[in-house]
Amino acid sequence: MTTTAFAFVVAAYLIGSLSFAVIVSKAMGMADPRSYGSGNPGATNVLRSGKKLAAALTLLGDGVKGWVAVALTAWFGPQYGLGEQAIAMSALAVLIGHMWPVFFGFKGGKGVATAVGVLLGFSPWLALAALATWLFVAFVLKISSLSALIACVLTPVYAYFIVGPQSVYFGSCIVIAILVVHRHKSNLIKLLTGQEDKIGGKSSDKSSS
Repeated sequence: MTTTAFAFVVAAYLIGSLSFAVIVSKAMGMADPRSYGSGNPGATNVLRSGKKLAAALTLLGDGVKGWVAVALTAWFGPQYGLGEQAIAMSALAVLIGHMWPVFFGFKGGKGVATAVGVLLGFSPWLALAALATWLFVAFVLKISSLSALIACVLTPVYAYFIVGPQSVYFGSCIVIAILVVHRHKSNLIKLLTGQEDKIGGKSSDKSSS
């Protein structure tokens, strides 16, 4: 990796480390989202506070930062001789930053919104396919974590047809799916035991989405 590529990757990680659940909650005078519900700094948990605007802003912020990290590398990378490989590395870096943010003790969210933002940077059609899957499952089953897991598992399949198996983005989508599923391991346990909370529900434990 060149010095310039490394700089873009570090910048992407730092962008990802901006936890909008915490930032928005603090700006709106709300409790730290890591202190209630599932303890997860993400839009789903912020929604448990009853503040829909805060949840929407968190979702938007986390999604936009994923797109920004990819877009910046795509826009400015070529003038430094950087191509799709650097874009793919920045995409993974912003997601890792969201999950393990340096600014918040390496305790971050589960990466769903940021992953969608990254996919938008790769291909609008890829992001649309993943988002449509999440929305459909969420509408039918009303379980955020299950919606995210199904959408993530299917994303590499969509990528195979949309960007092609030879694209570095296809490989990135596989890694993204693995990372997001890994971050949802506690939700998998609750899903298997029938204890997972539904969207908008209030949780008193620390393992839900």
